[in-house]
Amino acid sequence: MKELVLLTSFLIAFAIGSNDASNALSISIGAGVIKFKKAIFLFGILVFAGIWLNGNRVMETVGKNLIQVNPETLGFSLFISAVLIILSNWKKFPLSTHQIIIGSLVGNALASNSLVNFFSLFKIFLSWIISPLVAVFISFFIYKFIKKFFLKIAFFKMEQLLKTFLLISASLISYNIGANEVATVLGPVVYSGISINFFLLLSISSLLVFLGAYILSNRVIETVGKGILPLDPLSGFVAQISAGISLFLFTLLGMPISTTYCMIGAISGIGMTKGLHTVKLELLKKIIFNWGITLFSSFFLSFIFTKLFLLS
Repeated sequence: MKELVLLTSFLIAFAIGSNDASNALSISIGAGVIKFKKAIFLFGILVFAGIWLNGNRVMETVGKNLIQVNPETLGFSLFISAVLIILSNWKKFPLSTHQIIIGSLVGNALASNSLVNFFSLFKIFLSWIISPLVAVFISFFIYKFIKKFFLKIAFFKMEQLLKTFLLISASLISYNIGANEVATVLGPVVYSGISINFFLLLSISSLLVFLGAYILSNRVIETVGKGILPLDPLSGFVAQISAGISLFLFTLLGMPISTTYCMIGAISGIGMTKGLHTVKLELLKKIIFNWGITLFSSFFLSFIFTKLFLLS
């Protein structure tokens, strides 16, 4: 079962790259600030730095405080998570990998009669609701303030500043994907008692995140970067920095929250400054519906497959 757990955790790392690179890179690429290949290489380096330097608290929350990890059945829940993430990416829908992973882990724990800390689960649910709202408010007020500031700057200087700011904010999101997203899937692996070199685990996972981003992320980048709200470089910078701040704050608290939630919340906050008519609400409804379907699907599939395995 050790092999299955490691294989599926690496598959999820690949899936995270295919889905969550869009949150870090879509706006910079969509605004023409950086080319796709250069952006992906930057993303891969920062993901590794994030998981190495700041991933420990989220790993502890998911792998130790939320559930009692059962290494014999853990591979099933991780495999289901990976398949659902990749399918959602293929449909061009950004989603929360956290929802899928947490849903699968809880379904697996309940099916195998392992302990579930429902207070920790409640805190995670609460953080999923609060974090995008925090991103909405941050982006709303930052956009109002920054727009006035940039009106006083010459156009050429403003353009150069925005390119720099977009890369900085994209770097912050990339770092947090490592510290939060990748940490969420590696937490159960680390605390399952499976014997593997920690540095090697992080290195392989980061490499697969990079490969997932390189091979598949262009599909979701199109949806996030252009589909929800037409973004100019200024709006893109505000969205990324607002999502990055919200994500980093919750990462410091050890909460496994969604980069996707925060990014879409931040983009919606900018839309509110321009009028709700500029936001494609129908697309947002489809994305939210997809989140709900994948959360319940991951829980029930993990529960059923674990039960079937234990009965066999």
